[in-house]
This record gives sequence, structure tokens and C-alpha cells, in this order.
Amino acid sequence: MDEHLTDHALLGIAGLDDVLEGGFAKGRLFLLEGSPGTGKTTIGLQFLLAGRDAGERVLYVTMSETEAELRATAASHGWSLDGVEIFELVPPENLLDEAQQQSLLYSSDLELGETTGRIFEAYERVVPDRMVLDSLSEIRLLAQSSLRYRRQILTLKHYFARNDATVLMLDDLSSELTDRTVHSIAHGVIRLEELSPDYGAERRRLRVLKYRARQFRGGYHDFVIRKGGVTVFPRLVAGHRDSDIYARDKLASASPELDALLGGGIERGSSVLVLGPAGTGKSLLTLTFIAGAVERGERAGLFVFDEELGLLYQRALGVGMDLRRMVDEGQLIIEQVDAAQMTPGEFSAQVRQHVEVGGVRTVVVDSLNGYQAAMPEEQALVLHIHELLQFLNRRAVTTFLTVAQHGLVGDMKAPVDVTYLADTVVLLRYFEAAGRVRRAISVVKKRASAHEDTIREYRIGTRGFQLGEPLTQFQGVLRGVPTISGVDAESRLFPDRT
Repeated sequence: MDEHLTDHALLGIAGLDDVLEGGFAKGRLFLLEGSPGTGKTTIGLQFLLAGRDAGERVLYVTMSETEAELRATAASHGWSLDGVEIFELVPPENLLDEAQQQSLLYSSDLELGETTGRIFEAYERVVPDRMVLDSLSEIRLLAQSSLRYRRQILTLKHYFARNDATVLMLDDLSSELTDRTVHSIAHGVIRLEELSPDYGAERRRLRVLKYRARQFRGGYHDFVIRKGGVTVFPRLVAGHRDSDIYARDKLASASPELDALLGGGIERGSSVLVLGPAGTGKSLLTLTFIAGAVERGERAGLFVFDEELGLLYQRALGVGMDLRRMVDEGQLIIEQVDAAQMTPGEFSAQVRQHVEVGGVRTVVVDSLNGYQAAMPEEQALVLHIHELLQFLNRRAVTTFLTVAQHGLVGDMKAPVDVTYLADTVVLLRYFEAAGRVRRAISVVKKRASAHEDTIREYRIGTRGFQLGEPLTQFQGVLRGVPTISGVDAESRLFPDRT
């Protein structure tokens, strides 16, 4: 184990430990805040269970939930709380009896002092290495003023520090948002948030607001609560880990004509954006590169946002690609992504898992239109795609992205402009010629090497992508309604189907 981790208490949540660069510093006081339902209790329990499994003594002091409720929460995740001391702090009976309440002294003075004393008693009885205090809202209500509340938290902090305990305090943000009393006292502060989109499931995210003398991964990080606890998906940082320098050799697709148009193929570790209106064959074009990767003996990953998998398998078979066989033989990983359920952070975590653990070397995201549904803020989407592409590039992964443009012919717009991020941009178009609607392909950008600047007609058939001769005697193909500039222009087109 790294030396800097020996003085840290891991939370037992891999993603959160990653964000914190190794968990909580031992013997310090930390604050976990968030509105009700954001997962504070679940994280608190995971923190204690990780300590219990490491052979430490752990204590959960609850003032807002009963012990039965805590055990029910643990049972819902399949956990046993054996070895976890639970101290249920309830008001003493005389404080619930109106006849016994003091008339000259404020009852809050007695309640606050007695509450603190009982917390200390529970601590001294167990002498835990880790402790969760749930929740600060009860102490805040008893204190009744910001000054008394701050003094009370300082008292708790100094007491626990003398005993070298790692303490996690939970706060449900029941006070005004401007109250930052505990922030200045705590060694570290984590905030949990829950967002409710107009459609789809709720989204949860967290942010480390503060961590004294410790580097951490800033920004928002998505997380989910499922059976088994909280899972955090750290925000992808392209330069977070260095990678080895690799050879940028050119990778061929399953179509020699397409490789010729691309100047010999696609460079390893580069990114390719395929643009075009609906129905031009963007998905099938990317499958051509998947087939090429499989032929080289590499693993590929296909992340589908827009299409039902059964229909995709059927369409691929129609062009001579047996995707189901590739999946069964372990050559291809296909993930159906529901943009209404999966957060962008979880998607990035899936891609990272398949690349770093599964050995995937070709990634296809089909399409960014579906990705945008999961992250509607365009600027955030562009930054997210930038981080994803840089991450994959540093790991020698070749990435293909598709974007469906609005419209069929003429001027068309994409829902999000990421052309400047991609190393190569392939443009697909419809055009009208000889009384038929036809398709044209061109490479409009390629950073790594030279490429053909021609526009070629293509056809999708049982043999996949078939490219024709350059359309040298047509003008205005990209606008959709070209004009003929040569007498034998029609000889450049595919013959009409019979």
C-alpha cells in the first residue's frame, strides 16, 4: 500500500475514494451534507462497514433515525451490521414530561448539555476508530443560535481529535443555505445533490467543497444508489494518469475503397466523427471499422443510444456482419444506453471499465444525439466529449462518433458542434441525380495524414459499403441538387438497380 494511504481511512466506495485521492485523513472531522434522500445515511454506513472489515471499532450515533430504521436500510442493501455499535440518542423521559420541564432555565440548555454528554459517554464506552454522527440538524435546533452551535461543534471536534477518531458528521441542510458554521471547522466537506430532470429518473451528484492540505478531484461527480450501496463515477480527467507513447499506425476497415479515401486508414488512438442526415448509413459505416478491428484480433466496444439491439443485429446481417457471433466470441462488447436512466458520468465509467479492464481498443458511440439527451447543456457536453476523447487517445483507443444532422438536403445543422474536437471528419450526404436519390461520401478533415479530397458515391448492399468513382463531373453534390458539368457524368454513377 502507498505510504500516503496508511494514514487515511478508506470509505469503501471506490469512486469516492478515488475522488478524495485515498479517503479520509485519520483522526479528523468531516462533514457530509445534502438534502433528505441524497444518500447520506447509506454512505455513512458504508464508511463504518469498511472500517469494521478492516478490523476497526466503529460507532453510529443516531439522533434522527431509530436503530430499527438503520437496520432496515442496511438489510435493503444486503448488509449485516454485526460489529457496528449503534447508539440511538433519544430525549430522556423527564424532558418529554411537561411537568418536569424547568420554568426558570431554558429547556434547550439542559437538552444540549445532556445530549453532548451522552454522545461522549457512548464514545468512551466503545472508543471507536470511526464514528458517524447523524445528524447535526438536531444539535443545531437545540443550540438555537449560530454562536452556541459553533461552540458545540468545536467542543465535539476537539474531544474527538484528542482521541484520534475519524468522525463523519451528517447534515440534512435544514438551516438557511447561508449558514456555513461547520464548513470552517470541518477538515473536509462533501455535498450531495439530487436533480430532477423534466423526464427520466432523478440524477444525483456530489462535490468536494473542501479538504484541508489534501489534493482531490474537483468538480461534480455523478453517483447512484442501488442495492449494494452508493456507487460514485469520478469525473473523467484526461491528463489524470500518464500513458505510454504508442505507435500511431494506420488501421484498416473492412472496405479497401474506404481506406483509400481516408489516405490508407485511420490512425490508432485518433477520433473520427461521422456526420450526416438520418438514413445515410452512419451506423453501418462505423460497423465497417468494427469488423476491421475484429479481423485484426482486437476487441471493440459499441455503445448504442438510439437503436434497438435486435434491429441492429438484423441490419448488420444484411450487410454481411454477424455482430451476435462477435459478441458471443468475446470480440465485441455492445452496450444499450438509456439516456433517460444513465448519467454521463456513469457512461464514461462504463467506457473506462471496458478500456482499462476489458482491453477494448476501438470504441463507437452511436450517436451523440442520444448522448445529448443525457446531457442537454451543450457547453457541458462539448467539454465532456473532449475529456472522453483525450482519455481514449492517451490509451491508444480509436474512437468513432456519429451525429445525425437535421434535414435531408441543402444546408443542415447538427444539434451540437464537435467537429473541431475530432481528428477526422467524414461527411455523408444525399443528392439527386439521374432521377434517383443517391448517397455521397467525402472526408473533409484529417489531422494525422493526407486523404482524398474527392466526393464519391457509395451504396450499401449485402457486401457492405461500396464506393464508386469520384464524382468529378458534378458540381453541388454536397448541396443535394448537383449540376452536370461533363457529358459522360452519368458514367461516374452506380448503375441503376434493376
